[in-house]
Amino acid sequence: MREIRYIGDPVLRTPAEPVVDFDRELRKLIDEMFEAMYAAEGVGLAGPQIGVSRRLFVYDCSGRKGHLINPVLTVDDPEVVLDEEGCLSVPGRDTGRPLYAPTPRAAGVRIEGVDRLGRTVRLRARGLLARCFQHESDHLDGALYVDRLPKSEARKILQRTP
Repeated sequence: MREIRYIGDPVLRTPAEPVVDFDRELRKLIDEMFEAMYAAEGVGLAGPQIGVSRRLFVYDCSGRKGHLINPVLTVDDPEVVLDEEGCLSVPGRDTGRPLYAPTPRAAGVRIEGVDRLGRTVRLRARGLLARCFQHESDHLDGALYVDRLPKSEARKILQRTP
Protein backbone atom coordinates (compact mmCIF):
# COMPACT_ATOMS: atom_id res chain seq x y z
CA MET A 1 0.00 0.00 0.00
CA ARG A 2 1.18 3.54 -0.74
CA GLU A 3 2.30 5.51 2.30
CA ILE A 4 1.02 8.98 3.10
CA ARG A 5 3.74 11.65 2.98
CA TYR A 6 3.90 14.10 5.88
CA ILE A 7 4.55 17.79 6.16
CA GLY A 8 8.26 18.40 5.66
CA ASP A 9 8.43 16.13 2.61
CA PRO A 10 9.40 18.35 -0.37
CA VAL A 11 6.89 16.62 -2.69
CA LEU A 12 4.08 18.30 -0.73
CA ARG A 13 5.51 21.76 -1.51
CA THR A 14 6.20 21.19 -5.20
CA PRO A 15 3.55 21.94 -7.85
CA ALA A 16 2.52 18.66 -9.46
CA GLU A 17 3.03 17.89 -13.14
CA PRO A 18 0.10 17.30 -15.52
CA VAL A 19 -0.89 13.71 -16.24
CA VAL A 20 -0.13 12.88 -19.88
CA ASP A 21 -0.32 9.08 -20.02
CA PHE A 22 -3.77 7.53 -19.63
CA ASP A 23 -2.69 3.94 -19.36
CA ARG A 24 -2.89 0.87 -17.14
CA GLU A 25 -0.37 2.42 -14.72
CA LEU A 26 -2.65 5.42 -14.19
CA ARG A 27 -5.65 3.20 -13.50
CA LYS A 28 -3.57 1.20 -11.00
CA LEU A 29 -2.39 4.41 -9.33
CA ILE A 30 -5.97 5.66 -8.90
CA ASP A 31 -6.98 2.34 -7.33
CA GLU A 32 -3.98 2.52 -4.97
CA MET A 33 -4.89 6.09 -4.04
CA PHE A 34 -8.42 5.03 -3.04
CA GLU A 35 -6.92 2.17 -1.01
CA ALA A 36 -4.54 4.54 0.83
CA MET A 37 -7.28 7.13 1.40
CA TYR A 38 -9.68 4.59 2.90
CA ALA A 39 -6.95 3.03 5.05
CA ALA A 40 -6.18 6.48 6.49
CA GLU A 41 -9.91 7.25 6.89
CA GLY A 42 -9.71 10.32 4.66
CA VAL A 43 -12.26 11.87 2.31
CA GLY A 44 -9.73 12.96 -0.33
CA LEU A 45 -6.17 12.23 -1.39
CA ALA A 46 -3.94 13.95 -3.95
CA GLY A 47 -1.03 12.42 -5.86
CA PRO A 48 1.67 14.36 -3.98
CA GLN A 49 0.36 12.97 -0.69
CA ILE A 50 1.64 9.54 -1.71
CA GLY A 51 4.81 10.90 -3.31
CA VAL A 52 3.49 11.04 -6.88
CA SER A 53 3.93 14.53 -8.29
CA ARG A 54 1.05 14.30 -10.76
CA ARG A 55 -2.10 16.44 -11.00
CA LEU A 56 -4.77 14.00 -9.84
CA PHE A 57 -6.83 13.31 -6.76
CA VAL A 58 -9.46 10.90 -5.49
CA TYR A 59 -12.38 11.65 -3.19
CA ASP A 60 -15.26 10.02 -1.37
CA CYS A 61 -17.10 12.85 0.31
CA SER A 62 -20.68 13.96 0.92
CA GLY A 63 -22.06 10.92 -0.86
CA ARG A 64 -19.97 11.56 -3.99
CA LYS A 65 -17.04 9.38 -5.01
CA GLY A 66 -14.65 9.85 -7.90
CA HIS A 67 -11.34 11.04 -9.18
CA LEU A 68 -10.16 14.03 -11.18
CA ILE A 69 -7.11 14.30 -13.39
CA ASN A 70 -5.58 17.65 -14.36
CA PRO A 71 -8.38 19.53 -12.57
CA VAL A 72 -9.01 23.25 -12.93
CA LEU A 73 -10.93 24.78 -10.02
CA THR A 74 -13.05 27.93 -10.29
CA VAL A 75 -14.74 29.70 -7.40
CA ASP A 76 -18.49 29.68 -8.02
CA ASP A 77 -19.59 31.36 -4.78
CA PRO A 78 -16.89 33.57 -3.22
CA GLU A 79 -18.58 33.75 0.18
CA VAL A 80 -15.92 32.64 2.67
CA VAL A 81 -16.89 29.78 4.94
CA LEU A 82 -14.78 29.11 8.02
CA ASP A 83 -14.99 25.46 9.02
CA GLU A 84 -12.79 22.81 10.60
CA GLU A 85 -10.31 21.25 8.21
CA GLY A 86 -7.52 18.75 8.63
CA CYS A 87 -5.12 16.85 6.41
CA LEU A 88 -3.75 13.33 6.31
CA SER A 89 -0.33 14.87 5.59
CA VAL A 90 -0.45 17.06 8.73
CA PRO A 91 -0.76 14.57 11.60
CA GLY A 92 -0.37 15.22 15.29
CA ARG A 93 2.93 14.08 16.75
CA ASP A 94 1.19 12.25 19.61
CA THR A 95 -1.82 10.75 17.84
CA GLY A 96 -0.82 10.37 14.20
CA ARG A 97 -4.32 11.68 13.37
CA PRO A 98 -4.94 14.84 11.34
CA LEU A 99 -4.81 18.15 13.18
CA TYR A 100 -7.84 20.38 12.60
CA ALA A 101 -8.26 24.14 12.47
CA PRO A 102 -10.96 26.53 11.22
CA THR A 103 -9.88 27.15 7.62
CA PRO A 104 -11.36 29.72 5.22
CA ARG A 105 -12.67 28.34 1.92
CA ALA A 106 -15.05 29.49 -0.80
CA ALA A 107 -18.65 28.35 -0.27
CA GLY A 108 -19.04 26.95 -3.78
CA VAL A 109 -16.78 25.83 -6.62
CA ARG A 110 -16.80 24.44 -10.11
CA ILE A 111 -14.13 21.98 -11.14
CA GLU A 112 -13.29 20.52 -14.50
CA GLY A 113 -10.85 17.77 -15.34
CA VAL A 114 -10.81 14.37 -16.95
CA ASP A 115 -11.34 10.82 -15.73
CA ARG A 116 -9.04 7.82 -16.10
CA LEU A 117 -10.22 7.32 -19.68
CA GLY A 118 -9.61 10.95 -20.67
CA ARG A 119 -13.32 11.89 -20.65
CA THR A 120 -14.20 15.42 -19.51
CA VAL A 121 -15.69 15.71 -16.02
CA ARG A 122 -17.43 18.91 -14.86
CA LEU A 123 -18.73 19.22 -11.31
CA ARG A 124 -20.23 21.85 -9.03
CA ALA A 125 -19.90 21.58 -5.29
CA ARG A 126 -20.89 23.31 -2.07
CA GLY A 127 -20.25 22.50 1.56
CA LEU A 128 -17.83 19.75 2.50
CA LEU A 129 -17.38 18.58 -1.10
CA ALA A 130 -16.40 22.12 -2.20
CA ARG A 131 -13.93 22.23 0.70
CA CYS A 132 -12.54 18.84 -0.34
CA PHE A 133 -12.03 19.95 -3.96
CA GLN A 134 -10.28 23.14 -2.83
CA HIS A 135 -8.10 21.24 -0.36
CA GLU A 136 -7.01 18.61 -2.90
CA SER A 137 -6.46 21.24 -5.61
CA ASP A 138 -4.17 23.09 -3.19
CA HIS A 139 -2.08 19.92 -2.83
CA LEU A 140 -1.60 19.86 -6.59
CA ASP A 141 -0.22 23.41 -6.39
CA GLY A 142 2.19 22.58 -3.55
CA ALA A 143 0.06 24.18 -0.82
CA LEU A 144 -1.32 22.85 2.47
CA TYR A 145 -4.34 23.99 4.45
CA VAL A 146 -2.05 25.50 7.10
CA ASP A 147 -0.99 28.06 4.46
CA ARG A 148 -4.54 29.47 4.59
CA LEU A 149 -4.51 29.95 8.35
CA PRO A 150 -3.45 33.08 10.23
CA LYS A 151 0.27 32.75 10.99
CA SER A 152 -0.32 32.32 14.73
CA GLU A 153 -2.77 29.44 14.10
CA ALA A 154 -0.45 27.80 11.58
CA ARG A 155 2.39 27.94 14.11
CA LYS A 156 0.23 26.19 16.71
CA ILE A 157 -0.54 23.38 14.28
CA LEU A 158 3.05 23.04 13.06
CA GLN A 159 4.37 22.82 16.63
CA ARG A 160 2.24 19.71 17.12
CA THR A 161 3.44 17.84 13.97
CA PRO A 162 6.28 15.29 13.89
